[in-house]
Amino acid sequence: MRAIRRFTVRTVLPPELAALEELAGNLRWSWHQPTRRLFEEVSPELWEASHDPIATLGAVGATRLAELADDADFVGRAEALREDLRRYITEPRWYQSVTDAPSAIAYFSPEFGLAAALPQYSGGLGVLAGDHLKAASDLGVPLLGVGLFYRAGYFRQSVSSDGWQQETYPIQDPDGLPLTVLRGADGAPVQVALALPAGTLFARVWQAEVGRVKLLLLDTDIPENTEALRGVTDRLYGGWGEHRLLQELLLGIGGVRAIKAYTDLTGARFPKVFHTNEGHAGFLGLERISDLVAGGGLTFEQALEVVRAGTVFTTHTPVAAGIDKFERGLVERYFSADLLPGVDAPDVLPLGAEDYPGGDPDVFNMAVMGLRLAQRANGVSRLHGEVSRELFAGLWPGFDPDDVPITSVTNGVHAPTWTDPILQRLAADKLGRSDTTDAAWAADALSDADLWAARGAMREQTVIDARRRVRRSWQEQNPGSVVPAWMKEVLDPEVLTIGFARRVPTYKRLALMLHDEDRLRSILTSAERPVQLIIAGKSHPADDGGKRLIQRLIQFADDPELRRRVVFLPDYGIGMAQKLYPGTDVWLNTPLRPYEACGTSGMKAALNGALNLSILDGWWAEHFDGENGWAIPSSDGAADAAQRDALEATALYDLIEHQVAPRFYDRDGNGLPTRWLKSVRHTLASLSPRLSAERMVREYVERLYTPAGQAAARLSADDYSLGREVTEWKDRVRAAWSGAQVLHVESEGLASVPRVGDELQVRAQVQLGALSPDDVSVEVVYGASSEGDMLTRTTHVALNPLPGSAGTGKRGPATVTFAGSVTLTSPGSFGYNVRIVPRNDALASPAEMGLIAVAS
Repeated sequence: MRAIRRFTVRTVLPPELAALEELAGNLRWSWHQPTRRLFEEVSPELWEASHDPIATLGAVGATRLAELADDADFVGRAEALREDLRRYITEPRWYQSVTDAPSAIAYFSPEFGLAAALPQYSGGLGVLAGDHLKAASDLGVPLLGVGLFYRAGYFRQSVSSDGWQQETYPIQDPDGLPLTVLRGADGAPVQVALALPAGTLFARVWQAEVGRVKLLLLDTDIPENTEALRGVTDRLYGGWGEHRLLQELLLGIGGVRAIKAYTDLTGARFPKVFHTNEGHAGFLGLERISDLVAGGGLTFEQALEVVRAGTVFTTHTPVAAGIDKFERGLVERYFSADLLPGVDAPDVLPLGAEDYPGGDPDVFNMAVMGLRLAQRANGVSRLHGEVSRELFAGLWPGFDPDDVPITSVTNGVHAPTWTDPILQRLAADKLGRSDTTDAAWAADALSDADLWAARGAMREQTVIDARRRVRRSWQEQNPGSVVPAWMKEVLDPEVLTIGFARRVPTYKRLALMLHDEDRLRSILTSAERPVQLIIAGKSHPADDGGKRLIQRLIQFADDPELRRRVVFLPDYGIGMAQKLYPGTDVWLNTPLRPYEACGTSGMKAALNGALNLSILDGWWAEHFDGENGWAIPSSDGAADAAQRDALEATALYDLIEHQVAPRFYDRDGNGLPTRWLKSVRHTLASLSPRLSAERMVREYVERLYTPAGQAAARLSADDYSLGREVTEWKDRVRAAWSGAQVLHVESEGLASVPRVGDELQVRAQVQLGALSPDDVSVEVVYGASSEGDMLTRTTHVALNPLPGSAGTGKRGPATVTFAGSVTLTSPGSFGYNVRIVPRNDALASPAEMGLIAVAS
């Protein structure tokens, strides 16, 4: 008989163990090893089954709790850890030394991957968001996270006997998770409400403590909602169309309202900067505009300027097909009701309009809205920044892709979460510190034998965990059957181990390794240099193509000759990943370049000393140096996709067979692979600092949050006086821009044969119409001149108006002459042009307004 309702009954702890409840309630335990060891001591068996303090405490018997309560040493250690947590939460950290930084920052994401015990994520986007919160906590950044609470999370993956992915959706009981309800002064749960065309949507607010960072999660599964609306937060990415729109309206608009409720109740500072992690939360800008229109007396356009100044938008997709889009009419219907006072559909629709060449006039594009509502935007790796500038160039017509105002902050991963305890202990014992993100790994104090022993121990625990998961999967497929004996010998802790784990969309090319099955078989079963593969990943429930890739791989691995050399582990998630990454010798990544925005799985492996074997895409394109792994050549010039796959698969096999495996198995007289360990040391010493989430969050603070906070403060001061002025100035410049032209350009100063060091004198006669020289910047743009006279690697130099140069031009209104010089600094082809762009201290980029006039 099925239960009609489930809930969790929490254990009542003896007073002596009160510290455990506080420690379990703060997710710092997910990355703080002393706290994890303490909970493991409560019950090693229960801890191993869940790695969840709340689950462990909920299942341990009263007798054991009484024993622990009588154990003065255990009680003392628990209380010391509680004091350490309180100190960690309150003490000044890095951010408290940063000048002019925002007093509070809101970080919105549709998913957060913090721990296996809180399954509110699907993949890399969510895990990145979780790592962002953890690193912010460690650095003391006053971040406030906002997301949704999904009752069924993403999905649990299993595979049928023929290898087909199957999905189940276990219901999550928030009372059994490290969450508490946000309650008002009267003790009642706080709710936010959205006025929808078909009724009011209510949401309860759950709180999670992530070190010193608070995370608010909105939940619609409450009695105040109709049955249909209770299901708005049912599953992560579980629906499309109107269901997805409702989720995103709740995340953005409801999320800001949850922040207002939280700050009113707690006295916490209201955020000065809002960071939108992907377009899903983009509607948050409209709620803030509505507040300024209704409460600040601003027009929609004035409020938009103020909101934009304090908003940061991060895009994670390298392809237009990966962006959330809604039917224009659907969005119009929701904003034609009473959803946002002072914000009407005619105000909203242009923000998401694809009103550029190649755009679809019938859709509302969430990424486009995100870019229009944010003055600062970024991609998540250097290459992804370039791809994003190309992808969204239509929003800034006339500008070269390099001028599109989208920068990049390469993702990072939270080292304390993803560095194995074995490696942390090695660093503490041999290097004197448990912080693994510095260059000390190259120190002589760490012998090759020490490092190899640690790598071997991590590989062995990965093999043990994989065997356990393979057996469990078999038992789920064959309940009551005897587990085959060969499953006890799956994988070998002495064999070169390659890992591959990620979501399974087509562009990630899970099956590239299977392109030549005979060649792969030969590599795996080599008598002298055997190789083993551990593979994991989920396909989206609606992606049958991805499911077929998984099925093909499982069927390949089911060959009796290969069973001990290749395994597929179902239900990839944080718990599996924390055991898988450290024990792999090589991390494999074979995306179709340039469709991997960043790809942080290889980063997590590298933090543990694994070497990467990857297409030069995402983060690997900027960090590969020839010693930290291998680059699989990209065959961009192939005739078609099939030929490209064939060429890149052959390159992959060649690298494994002729470079990777020989380096791993080449041993000295002590049995140590000294050449391999040189690469491991180099990887740990050089990549650990650069791949850390702390480095990433520092970049966000210094390059995006702080400038955004300062801009928002300037526009908001004195009753938004500058915000009003900037709006009027932009309106005036837009109206007059058609009168701006470069009439004539001339140059002098060069010898008949220009040489490096020569100075090029440039004079430009421009017509400004109703604009003044103070409204514009007239710039010479120069660089290498390539085929078709296109400029590359450009530099901009501002020209200055010559005193008394205003006059009447042959083509009409007054003209002004601007002049300046350019020093030739490098040999080769050279070209230049002159452009006019708007100029105002409130602009974050010359391209911000999308206005440009270029000499022809």
